[in-house]
Amino acid sequence: MDCGLYLYGIFPEAIPEQVAIEGMDKQPVYSALIEGFSFLYSVAKQEKYFASRRNLICHEKVLEEVMNEGFRTLLPLRFGMVVKTWETVTEQLTKPYQDKLKDLFAKLAERREVSVKIFWDNKSELQALLSVNQDLKQKRDAMEGKTLSMEEVIDIGQMIEKGLELRKQDVIQAFRNELNPGALEVVENDPMTEGMIYNAAYLIPWDAEAEFSDRVEAIDQKFGDRLRIRYNNLTAPYTFAQLV
Repeated sequence: MDCGLYLYGIFPEAIPEQVAIEGMDKQPVYSALIEGFSFLYSVAKQEKYFASRRNLICHEKVLEEVMNEGFRTLLPLRFGMVVKTWETVTEQLTKPYQDKLKDLFAKLAERREVSVKIFWDNKSELQALLSVNQDLKQKRDAMEGKTLSMEEVIDIGQMIEKGLELRKQDVIQAFRNELNPGALEVVENDPMTEGMIYNAAYLIPWDAEAEFSDRVEAIDQKFGDRLRIRYNNLTAPYTFAQLV
């Protein structure tokens, strides 16, 4: 049973009517030219899509594969967008937001989004902090085996927290100093897990990725085993394609 059209993204010009990609529900992916914009879509077999890992990966993979085919400039649409007819798209998107869409496409032309996520081990960092801060280590060691007052617990906790924060900011600043000059725009997002200390997206010229990647690699070598860096060199530009 068909439930409408599942939308993936928008392109500023016509692209091939059918692309050799399998989309949601294992349906073939097509493009439709609406009001001068190409919409990437497949036939929806569900009225609502659950945001499972498999579905999210499928949505993202469709966009990435089309970008890899050479259609670099796109506005990704949020996961799970299903419309009944193209008239809905015209009435709610292309007509009221035509100028904003054109502005976004101009901004994204020949540019790509890459991202860097930095992880560290909190326990290892705490040990490293104590090894270089003997006063703090002595205070903490002196409290072991004692019944501490709430004030003492808060005091030592704040000292440790401050020390770890300073170490964290030193790492983050090293990445900012090295990577930000090579980006046209930078957005720092909230960390997604406890061990993640930095989460940033960069808008860079499409052909500058190799140089940007070398910079990430150089920082990785500088910090060695202390950090784990997750670098995504090609992703749909969700961060820099906000319509409203």
